Amino acid sequence: MAGARPDQHVVIAPAERDAKGRFRNPDGSPAGQQLRALWAWLKDGPGPGWEAPPPDPPQPPPPSVVPPGHAALTFIGHASWALRLADGFTALFDPIFSERCSPVQWAGPRRARPPAWRPADFGRVDAVFVSHCHWDHMDGPSLRELHARFQPLVITGLGNTANLRREGIPACIELDWGGTHGLPGGHRATFVPMRHFAARWGHDRAMTLWGGFALETADGGRLLHCGDTAWGEHLAAIGDHFGGFDAAMIPIGAYEPAWFMQSVHITPEQALAAQQALRARTALAMHHGTFKLTREPIDDPPRRLLAARGAQDFRVPAFGETVMVALQNP
Repeated sequence: MAGARPDQHVVIAPAERDAKGRFRNPDGSPAGQQLRALWAWLKDGPGPGWEAPPPDPPQPPPPSVVPPGHAALTFIGHASWALRLADGFTALFDPIFSERCSPVQWAGPRRARPPAWRPADFGRVDAVFVSHCHWDHMDGPSLRELHARFQPLVITGLGNTANLRREGIPACIELDWGGTHGLPGGHRATFVPMRHFAARWGHDRAMTLWGGFALETADGGRLLHCGDTAWGEHLAAIGDHFGGFDAAMIPIGAYEPAWFMQSVHITPEQALAAQQALRARTALAMHHGTFKLTREPIDDPPRRLLAARGAQDFRVPAFGETVMVALQNP
């Protein structure tokens, strides 16, 4: 795979299922941890609570106009991003504006900081990309508000139509790994494999598909949102298939305890290796500092990333910050 040229794409294989119909990871492994490990992790507890972070400095609003040949990526918080292109095309990735990432708003992980921007701050939203069905990525109230305001195209992985209908979203596009769908303006989205898992209610473990989104813009740019992922050879395969990316949004948090989380998430140091494997010119950190899902301190992911990044262009955007990325043709 490492020797593939950009014009000789590595094939992204469709997802495989086991005998029970459950999806497997791209390396063929079962999704997530076994039940006994899950119970041990739950018994271990979430660890010490997070200290309240200082108020985030105010940021300029998401741009309404983007220069030709560029993409504006605005960090909303957690894994939520807004993308705007020069032709006005606007999309959101894994939008969650709710107070908790939970099926109810009186229990479950609560925000350490508010969302940097809300649906009313965007004049249009053409598409919403939902990487998988976990509550911190597929948030019903947020999706309903976006549907009421904008009626965007919703794109997600196989099997999620029923989940979205239960949340009031009447229709969506389901994609397998390697599946593509055209977007307004001549852009294109491809659902790409990640090493993770999916479950919404407990009984539906790995019955819907998880992944990330690679976007190819009409003017030749390439962008990637990883959703959630653990380390694996799929990252290099994606980089080889697309010939690299102008920018990749890569998770850096939710990794402790390592014995449990290493099968579903990456550490900051692995995130740096993921940027290299994906051949991403610029990487943008996400999935940290918003919801306490695991045991590491709130400031540990960016601290470790910045300490280890060296000369790599791996940025930790401020909450609400917009990063303007130049799109380079292959």
